Amino acid sequence: MTQPAPKMPEISADVLRRIAEHNMTRDEYRVLLRLMGREPTQAELGVAAAMWSEHCSYKSTRRWLKTLPTKGPQVLIGPGENAGVVDIGDGQAAVFKIESHNHPSYIEPYQGAATGVGGILRDVFTMGARPIANLNALRFGDPSHPKTRSLVAGVVAGIGGYGNCVGVPTVGGETNFHPSYNGNCLVNAMTVGLVDSQRIFTSKAAGVGNPVVYVGSKTGRDGIKGATMASGEFDANTESKRPTVQVGDPFTEKLLIEACLELMATDVIVAVQDMGAAGLTSSAVEMASKGALGINLDLDKVPLRETNMSAYEILLSESQERMLLVLKPGQEAVAERIFRKWELDFAVIGKLTDTGRLVCMRNGVKEVDLEVAPLVENSPLYDRPHEATPKQPVIAASAYPLPSGETPLSVLQKLLATPDLCSRRWIWEQYDCDVGGDTAQSSGGDAALVRVHGTNKALAMTVDCSPRFCAADPVEGGKQAVAETYRNLSAVGAKPLALTDNMNFGNPEKPRIMGQFVGAVEGMREACEALDYPIVSGNCSLYNETNGQPILPAPVIGGVGLLDDVTLGMTIAFKGDGEAIFVIGETHGHIGQSTYLRSIHGREEGAPPPVPLTAERRHGKFVRALIAARDVTACHDVSDGGLLVAVAEMALAGDKGCALEVEATDAGFWFGEDQARYVVTTRDADAFQVKAEAAGVPYVLLGEVFGSALSIKGAGAVELADLRKAHEDWLPNYMGQ
Repeated sequence: MTQPAPKMPEISADVLRRIAEHNMTRDEYRVLLRLMGREPTQAELGVAAAMWSEHCSYKSTRRWLKTLPTKGPQVLIGPGENAGVVDIGDGQAAVFKIESHNHPSYIEPYQGAATGVGGILRDVFTMGARPIANLNALRFGDPSHPKTRSLVAGVVAGIGGYGNCVGVPTVGGETNFHPSYNGNCLVNAMTVGLVDSQRIFTSKAAGVGNPVVYVGSKTGRDGIKGATMASGEFDANTESKRPTVQVGDPFTEKLLIEACLELMATDVIVAVQDMGAAGLTSSAVEMASKGALGINLDLDKVPLRETNMSAYEILLSESQERMLLVLKPGQEAVAERIFRKWELDFAVIGKLTDTGRLVCMRNGVKEVDLEVAPLVENSPLYDRPHEATPKQPVIAASAYPLPSGETPLSVLQKLLATPDLCSRRWIWEQYDCDVGGDTAQSSGGDAALVRVHGTNKALAMTVDCSPRFCAADPVEGGKQAVAETYRNLSAVGAKPLALTDNMNFGNPEKPRIMGQFVGAVEGMREACEALDYPIVSGNCSLYNETNGQPILPAPVIGGVGLLDDVTLGMTIAFKGDGEAIFVIGETHGHIGQSTYLRSIHGREEGAPPPVPLTAERRHGKFVRALIAARDVTACHDVSDGGLLVAVAEMALAGDKGCALEVEATDAGFWFGEDQARYVVTTRDADAFQVKAEAAGVPYVLLGEVFGSALSIKGAGAVELADLRKAHEDWLPNYMGQ
């Protein structure tokens, strides 16, 4: 006869307070008690809470993320490591990942953003890659909100301050504003690196008895509880969480990059892991878990910069610029010599064991004795209830015509001067985009291009997402985010290789929010499969809410592609008078959830544009072939703002006007945001049309590049100087500069 399970003791008020401080549920605490058979120490509670936090365990999202396509002939390493790796030929590979630092950046904008950059850099060079580029995706609240301006200033300064000092160019990104981010800005940082495909390092520990080594900066009290803080909503006490934000030092990070890459050129490393969220705890536990081993740590040997630090503080500190290594036996002196040369701390703090347990000693006392497996692969996994987002009706463009007295060109001027569509030059000019000498194209185009050093190849990279589409229809929004980056890469001539995702959502315990996540994943999966565009790395950031108000869902996609000849890299700029302007793809005038509808009519409603994935693939392939054959002189995908905004951006980039011969006053034609479209220019209109018809690609001849104004037949003209002023002035004026 089966004996009934022993009744769990009541949880005291003091314990309830402690577990609440760690964002741990009562049920999770009871599971911990059953696993341990006793009450945990404070350090053990901190370790378990950090490893079981949403930020570290993905307990609400794992089952859905596993449905995403992650394989392909180009994929060398997919999700599960510090970063994804794809083959780019010639014995080389690209390493990349995107991660969030949302909560810290709202609390302390400069350091939150700076350490977000530092953390993603470590994820990439941990794999043995030299970082070659940074990108970012930023979302702030309503410009009129009292905190928005200071958040913009602090975040941009933090990104520039860290990236510029560490010597890695910041080459692209996106910045958006919406009231849903008033209480919770988003700061997503992406890094791309290069590695010899035969010299890739992983975090899988191996070798019982092998030494575990701490390198980098000393450990302080900054960042404690960072992972658990990032796994909860903000409330009225947000400001009190300022001490949980880490403090970064880009100069030390630069030394750490060089020291690690120098050591990686030897043959002494077994495994390597950066100390990111949950610090020493997560790095030690994850390394041991991947190797199905145990790990013993002597916390007395950890280099400290503050006195009287407890085991709890040492284990959970998120001090920056630190790494954990497993070395081959007897190779400690080789490694120490290198790190001392770079004036970095080095300490042997433990060893691998066959016990399957994490054991940590401090001042002769065993502070932690936990089984590793339940902390990682057997951590809590939830199947959260989820509700689909109700479908919104398709809005006819005729329901929202141009306002009385307006023309397409007057509306264009207004749109270009909005926070949604104004130039981001004020932001990107604070970033060093040229350090390293390999940047071929940076901010202001569809995708950045960075030369593969010493070759004629280039990596293309971009980040994108349209949260308003995701809020209205998560499935279509997920598709669109993937397809947008696919178009951005194709528009510069690069073959899309793979992507990384940053899933920014609200509280997953709310069925409608969880439904947004599930829908976005479904749409992303469909798009990735249709486009042969796998996901190789990523990050989830949930609980992006303040006082119960969620952000617009933002599944940010970072895409990477390969251009075999960097001299073929295409730009958006008009080049010469007389060149024909074509739009590729079908224009139906879809204005639901469009920038036009929001900015001109003050409405955020309707179904977003459907994403025709077959057309996306066909049109992308066609555009890449045109660029490779030098048949087009400029190319730009059509996205936010629609067709006329895309044309205006091309004219402004090239400082050349155009005469559009399409007689249309319909707002849907000029400002609808139909997908799978590109605007291209060519010197041979007849040859272009022959190729398009042979490929089954729809197109419309719009007009030609000409003069110093943008004109529309029957609707007048506007000088580029006036458009440029509207486009360029809003952000510097807003920031008071």
